[in-house]
Amino acid sequence: MLRFAAALAGLGGSVTAATPAAPLDTFTFASIDGGELNLGDYTGQVILVVNTASECGFTRQYNGLQDVSDRYGDQGLTVISVPSDDFNQEFDSAAEVKDFCEINYNLTLPMTEITSVRGENAHPFYAWMRDTHGFKPRWNFNKVLIGRDGQLIDTFGATVVPNGRSMIKALESALAE
Repeated sequence: MLRFAAALAGLGGSVTAATPAAPLDTFTFASIDGGELNLGDYTGQVILVVNTASECGFTRQYNGLQDVSDRYGDQGLTVISVPSDDFNQEFDSAAEVKDFCEINYNLTLPMTEITSVRGENAHPFYAWMRDTHGFKPRWNFNKVLIGRDGQLIDTFGATVVPNGRSMIKALESALAE
């Protein structure tokens, strides 16, 4: 059943997991601004991790990601954008990605360097999601929601709009815990 749910998640469904959380501080991303983004720095917050791409049909979801970040950031939500070229829809350099997102979307979210989210070269966070929860992004703008306790709450496919009804319900529920 979980395997079926995982396959569905990449297509817009979701996966709910009740397995032990990995220590978030084991997952560090290179920041697009230099330095590192350590998920452990967000312990006690609700974290939404989204694999993104600048030249995708879903790129307009950056507006929704920024919206939920602005709306719920004071309540403990952190949205992290993980640009990836795994689907051949990202610019060639992190500088191009950063400029594009700032100019076109006024994006202020924490953002990683261009990062692999699938296959053998997947970032350790995404390898953990695959190996522990059966989830791997099937396209850009797949979303991973982690609760304040570091547990995976749910995953959402590319078609789930960040500021749409189902995502808002999940975010508000996670923030209320």
